[in-house]
Amino acid sequence: MLIDSHCHLDFPEFSADMPATLAAARAAGVGRMITISTRIDRYDVYRDIAEANDNVWFSVGTHPHRAHEAPNADLADLVRLAEHPKCIAIGEAGLDYHYDKAPRDIAAQVFRTHIAAARRTGLPLVIHSRDADDDMGDILREEMGKGAFKALLHCFTSSHALAMTGLELGLYVSFSGVLTFKNSEDLRKTAADIPLDRLLVETDAPFLAPIPYRGKRNQPAYVAETAKVLAGVKGVSASEIASATTSNVLRLFSKMPPLSA
Repeated sequence: MLIDSHCHLDFPEFSADMPATLAAARAAGVGRMITISTRIDRYDVYRDIAEANDNVWFSVGTHPHRAHEAPNADLADLVRLAEHPKCIAIGEAGLDYHYDKAPRDIAAQVFRTHIAAARRTGLPLVIHSRDADDDMGDILREEMGKGAFKALLHCFTSSHALAMTGLELGLYVSFSGVLTFKNSEDLRKTAADIPLDRLLVETDAPFLAPIPYRGKRNQPAYVAETAKVLAGVKGVSASEIASATTSNVLRLFSKMPPLSA
């Protein structure tokens, strides 16, 4: 079984065919999904999707694109909202210097608040990092020095150096459909250096559909294509990569019930 560790089922692209989307995921061997928060004020939407579907869990947090809308993100609110039994992560939060939709100092401030929430709740932090390797590495080292927290570098497309920093700090690394793109040879080289016990797969749906679906709306079922490429990169079978990544999700997102439950 595969787990799509990061998708956005609340996006309008899924509003018309959610049952079909979830059925397609099951048919592709994707047994569980985590729908990820981008805005705290949409918390009720994420919660309702998870409550309505046994195989969906959710997170709470503010995407860096939205950081300027919640510059005073409240630690107590994050901790309280994360108490829901199906809320299993904090985020996604982080830094995005590619689009720079929020002032960088505000984004960093909001990011640090999310780190504090992860530390306090014991839930993993889902990290978004794009074109911000140096500052991301500095913040992670500094904050880890204040007290350990669990975290995941999601949809990893950054440098080999940031991946190694993440590993050094105990983080996990997740790959999306970008791993399958023809021009992603450097990314595949980085993936080859990530130990099997630190790897996850995701779609980031509805974005970044993997080959052979590139250009179409992405969906959780397509995480199987990324897993196939990752298996080839690591020199293991598809079943081995499914087993490893699923085990890693259950270890990292430890509030998610075990498969036997």
